[in-house]
Amino acid sequence: MSQALATTTRELPSSPEHVRLSLAAAMTLGLAPGIFYRNARLGCINLLLIYPGGCKANCAYCGLARENLHRADPKFEKFIRVAWHVYPLEEVIQRYQDLPPWVERSCISMITHPSARADTLSICRQLVTHTSQPVSLLIAPTLVDRDWLLAARDAGADRIGVAIDAATPGIFARLRGKGVRGPHRWERYWQVFEDAIEVFGENMVGAHFIYGLGETERELVEAMERARVMGGSTHLFCFFPERYSAMAATPQPPASGYRRIQLARWLIDHDKVRVTDMSFDEQGRIVDFGLAREALERIINSGEPFMTSGCPGRSGKVACNRPYGNEKPGPDIRNYPFKPLAQDLELIRSQLWSYE
Repeated sequence: MSQALATTTRELPSSPEHVRLSLAAAMTLGLAPGIFYRNARLGCINLLLIYPGGCKANCAYCGLARENLHRADPKFEKFIRVAWHVYPLEEVIQRYQDLPPWVERSCISMITHPSARADTLSICRQLVTHTSQPVSLLIAPTLVDRDWLLAARDAGADRIGVAIDAATPGIFARLRGKGVRGPHRWERYWQVFEDAIEVFGENMVGAHFIYGLGETERELVEAMERARVMGGSTHLFCFFPERYSAMAATPQPPASGYRRIQLARWLIDHDKVRVTDMSFDEQGRIVDFGLAREALERIINSGEPFMTSGCPGRSGKVACNRPYGNEKPGPDIRNYPFKPLAQDLELIRSQLWSYE
């Protein structure tokens, strides 16, 4: 079995010859040992670009931030809760020959680094040429423009993700922009989101949002609706305190608000309701979803709103299901990587209507 490459500062390899893989992707490709809690299955191979200089951004909640407290030792860099080990791209592609049938997509995540523009396109072309999987790109809007998006489409990418993350311009600036001496700007992210929809088409671009960065439920619902009205959709995450990030001591928000946001996202992305149909309390929490109770119960009983939202595979179902990217494996599942069972739905209902 192949071992991940050494990741000391001097030895850290670089893209496009090397990539990081999520632990779930490495396990699925047979590059790392392990089993999934409750027999979850990863549906998307997630690749992350890597450079000796690291990411040039400084987002407060991210373990890859420029001012990570342990930047001198890259093994402490974490992204979506787990360490991403480094592998040669050539070996990763070879492993695709034995992919399990439930894997239906690949996703390349850029980081904010000058070389990422060209290297993302190079890796995309190689995956499109040598594998049978459709390829999504999670892009860094600070680096790209409309011409680059056209080049990404020509390279074979079929979907785009834009990690806006923060629901309001104030929170964005405080956690991603001037507040942390970071390069990102709210207006730039939304402009590139709009450009991506023009290039790749409606329903082919997802906006990433993170619940629990200091926004109200209403503010996040309004941001999700903005993305939907523009022709996109939302890929939803729940904040998890990344060790060694600037927000490492910030507690994860309770599940109750996230359940309401998950249900609201599903309703908005499936064009069932608008924000004006919904009601909120004085704290901006959702108290009415604007849908008849019987219809709402059917949707809750399906369990779908509480499953991971992300890019679909060829089957039309979500492929990028990121098992346990929002929480440690255990009873506190935030994004279900599989259809919730009866006991899961019982817990979800108790959380959904809790306003403590």
